[in-house]
Amino acid sequence: MTPSPGAAAPAPPVGYYRWVICALLFFASAVNYVDRQVIGILKPTLQHEFQWSELDYANIVFAFQLAYAIGFLIAGRVIDRVGTKIGFTLAIVIWSVAAITHAEAVPIGEFMAPLLGLVGVTASASVAGFMTARFVLGIGESGNFPAAVKTVAEWFPKKERALATGIFNGGTNLGAIITPLVVPWITLTYGWYWAFVVTGVLGFAWLAFWLLMYAPVGSHPRVTPAEVAYINADREAPTTPLPLRAILSYRQTWAFVIAKFLTDSIWWLYLYWVPDFLSRNHGLDLKTMGLPIVVIYVVADVGSIGGGWLSSTLLGRGWNTNWARKTAMLTCALCAVPIMFASGASQLWLAVALVSVAAAGHQGWSANLYTLASDLFPKRAVATLVGLGGTAGAIGGLFIAKITGYVLEFTGSYLTVFLIAGSTYLVALAIVHLMMPRLAPAPID
Repeated sequence: MTPSPGAAAPAPPVGYYRWVICALLFFASAVNYVDRQVIGILKPTLQHEFQWSELDYANIVFAFQLAYAIGFLIAGRVIDRVGTKIGFTLAIVIWSVAAITHAEAVPIGEFMAPLLGLVGVTASASVAGFMTARFVLGIGESGNFPAAVKTVAEWFPKKERALATGIFNGGTNLGAIITPLVVPWITLTYGWYWAFVVTGVLGFAWLAFWLLMYAPVGSHPRVTPAEVAYINADREAPTTPLPLRAILSYRQTWAFVIAKFLTDSIWWLYLYWVPDFLSRNHGLDLKTMGLPIVVIYVVADVGSIGGGWLSSTLLGRGWNTNWARKTAMLTCALCAVPIMFASGASQLWLAVALVSVAAAGHQGWSANLYTLASDLFPKRAVATLVGLGGTAGAIGGLFIAKITGYVLEFTGSYLTVFLIAGSTYLVALAIVHLMMPRLAPAPID
């Protein structure tokens, strides 16, 4: 039908390539979690083979968390300066090499054990080797989330960022689903050595797609002018990176950092100890553990996307950012509470259900918490802020590793740590609300 004279021409289609970039971030997060979760799936196997105590395993986890904390202090600043393409490339090369290196942990440990002894750390060759491999893995993996959140801030308008963050964060659950399906089969068929090698190679496969498909928004040949305009509609003008001292001067920074410190530690607990919980409390092994863990992380994936969808939907219905984000975060925090009863659940699938809902709550919470970084700060500071939050979360993971190791060594029960897990999110939300009653952006410019 011919438009009537004077009628406005229809708007050109916006385009979709930003969602292709989001898909790349999704798969990067999946690979990231495959590589970090292998140790948790293999804990009973490795613990039996090398006669590790609970404290030995806690120290191996501690090494990753320490490196992750240190790496986050550096990664955000590096990515803000060199850009997401180069920054992501460096990160995934380092962590993929480290993931493969786990296969040679024992000979590495024979060299490293005496060196660790010089700084007062007594460890067997196997423990020293795995600590070393985990440390390098932590350095590399610390770059994933600062780079991903910065990419979302560059490629999406504000109203779509929570959904995009929820989607890429959902990749962590895909990784957590793949790992218990693939790693037991590789281990039972070829041995744990090849489980580390095969999963480590995945990062280099992803890197090939990243190098071929990524370019900055304004210069990407597959991004239409209409999509560029849509992405940049609410974008601030380019400026120089914000100094770290300036970022640390705002209460918005500290609210974000404290929330990450408290709640990231709980995710580390799930990642590294849920397989052991299922083995210890319900007698599962490599042959039977896959399905329950897959269920947990499928539900967690729904929570990740659902948490981002909820706040984005509320914004679309006219809610302000403060109420939309906090309502979504409260909903997610309440989902974590039932895990307090998981250690006493006598039925396997009841325990799995309680852990699943709590994991979904965390992932929905995390999607909204990451989005706060771009709500509160301009894009020139986002990766640095996420890096600071990641450092705080990794430090929280240091504490939970030691707490869990000591609790299990001396009580053999998950009751205490699950009580902590169920209450932490409500405490964190209360702190965020007290420090930012109106969720106002930092008054930078």
